[in-house]
Amino acid sequence: MSKSLKRVKSALFAADPSLEVIETGQATTAKAAALSLGCAVDQIAKSILFEGDLSGHLYLFVTAGARQVDLEQAALLADEPLGKTDAASIRAVTGFAIGGVSPVGHLTEISTFFDETLLNYQKIYAAAGTPIYVFGCAPLQMAYLCQGLISAFSRQM
Repeated sequence: MSKSLKRVKSALFAADPSLEVIETGQATTAKAAALSLGCAVDQIAKSILFEGDLSGHLYLFVTAGARQVDLEQAALLADEPLGKTDAASIRAVTGFAIGGVSPVGHLTEISTFFDETLLNYQKIYAAAGTPIYVFGCAPLQMAYLCQGLISAFSRQM
């Protein structure tokens, strides 16, 4: 078991021992994960990271699988212009590789925004530290777990 998966499992267990990690086979996209889990693509919570152009801080946007982050809305929430970040910065701040970034279990605290679209479902799923493992829970529980500010920042792709 990878260090990343162990860290997520530990964070989940500390918060709620009933939360389980599920393997999705070789699903590495929101669409493939949804197909594997038998749920809607928007029930897959994607972790998207941007870097503040002024501060250099990373911001995490947890968004529904069939949506994309509206960069203008995201910048308003972050209170600074946002741009792309690199894999090394993501790994240094979160401890996760791209494709497996979980909304929980980061190495350092990160400002997090949680897509209000995810609230439309009873259960949602997010990466558990690797591209092929996820965990599922109620949207409000996930927002609480990641300390995400519930916000409107996404749009249909």
